[in-house]
Formats: sequence, C-alpha cells, structure tokens
Amino acid sequence: MIINGKKFAQNLKNNIKREIKFLKIKKKIVPGLTVILIGNNTPSEIYVRNKEISAQEVGINSKVLRFKNSITEKKLISIIHNLNNDKKVHGILVQLPLPQHINGSKIVEEINPNKDVDGFHPINVGNLSSGKDSLVPCTPLGCYLMIKSIKKDLTGLNALIIGRSNLNGKPMAQLLLKENCTVTISHSKTRNLKELCKKADIVFAAVGKPNFVKGNWVKKGSIVIDVGINRINQKNGYKIVGDVDFKSVVKKAKAITPVPGGVGPVTIACLLSNTLKAFKNN
Repeated sequence: MIINGKKFAQNLKNNIKREIKFLKIKKKIVPGLTVILIGNNTPSEIYVRNKEISAQEVGINSKVLRFKNSITEKKLISIIHNLNNDKKVHGILVQLPLPQHINGSKIVEEINPNKDVDGFHPINVGNLSSGKDSLVPCTPLGCYLMIKSIKKDLTGLNALIIGRSNLNGKPMAQLLLKENCTVTISHSKTRNLKELCKKADIVFAAVGKPNFVKGNWVKKGSIVIDVGINRINQKNGYKIVGDVDFKSVVKKAKAITPVPGGVGPVTIACLLSNTLKAFKNN
C-alpha cells in the first residue's frame, strides 16, 4: 500500500473543519493561528503560504506576521509576548530557520507552551517524554497517525528510528514507546544499520540522505515512513526524493509513504489539529 498523504491530510482537515464549524455556531469563536516569518527564504515562504491556505480552508483565523532579517532578538521576543497575551491567538508558530543572530532555542522557550503548536517548547517535550498529554511536533504526529491507520495495535512491534533529531526522531520514538513498541533509535553512523532494519516491523527514516534505505534492508511486510526531502540534480533540472529508495522498498513493504505526497501534506494538517487542540486547552 502506498499511503496517499494528500488524501489522508484531506480527511483529517475535513474532520477539523466540521468541528470548527460546530464551535463557531455554539461558541461564536474560532481558533486563531499566528505564524511569524522572518526574511525571504523561498522554501519557508512556500511552506507558510501552504499553511495559511490550509488554515483558511478549515476555518481557522490565520495570520502571518512578516519581518525583515534585521529584526532584533529583543523585538521578536516582545512580539511573541504580545501574542502570548492575545486571547484571540491560540496557536503561535515561528517559522524556522531563523537568522544567525537570533537564538532559535531561546525564541521557542518564549512561546507560551499552551500555544506552542509546533510542539518544540521544553515543557511540551518533557510532557511527551513522561507520557503526559502535550502538543506534539507536527511531522512525528502525522507519521504516528498514518502508522495507526495501517495497524491499530502496535504492541510488541519492533520500530527502528533512523535519525536522532529533536524535531523528528526523538518525538517519534516517544510516540511509539507509548504504543508499547520496542524502539531502537539509530542514525547514519550506527553500526550494522542494515541488520537492524531487517528486523524492524516499522521503519521511520529521517536521516537526511537521499535513497539511504535500500530494498534489501527492509523486512517483508514492514511499514516504512519516509520523512526525508532531498533535492537531486538532473540534466533537465532536479527531482525531490526521500531517505528511502522508493522503487526497491515498495516491493517489500506492506505500506510506504512516497516523497513527495506522503508525510508533507499530513504535517500541515497536524498543525491545524494542534491549533484546534490548543484552542480547546485554552
């Protein structure tokens, strides 16, 4: 099965849209999401625009605050504090990457954790790690939901996480541990990675290397989630590929996410879901 991320995301957005419509009728208020975008980074511009369109589609009151690269850290923190105190804003997202003169970790910590729809605040990270309710980073959350749509009971399954980042690998591991999986966190320098992969029922690839996971690495009938987005130059331009060699792995996997059209659309849908959750919590 090739997991259609666009279709999965649309179903999730349809459910969110219905709930927001109900809230608007009953409570006369809708969730509010504010995204802060700094500079003229083209991928960030495209990503934020897609977020804005999706938010409007489901009925979220979406706003994008754009600033020049020259904005000071102090000014940015002041803006975040104002949003923290704004009762009409239920979700705050600062689009990464930030200019070098701004400390990204410090900025994330200034966001009210109850409005941290990216799920990056240390309090949300800690709650996830300790098994408490929290706002979960959007990409791992989307991957988790797709895995659960394929197999509801994950108890006892071997899950291999390739990639140890705070944004993807670590939170994904926590979500799967909560489902009683046996989780191994690996990375590009792990010894005998191929052998570990062969034993895995679930493979989560977020290592940032194009076509890294090969077909002869994976166990027949496994679920393979590809988070990678890599640009490969070709004679007639370039193409986008994942961290998984799709052509060889698709022949053995029970289910696999393509790149593009897999994890990406679901990540944005989960941002909307987190915004709705933050609205309810507040």
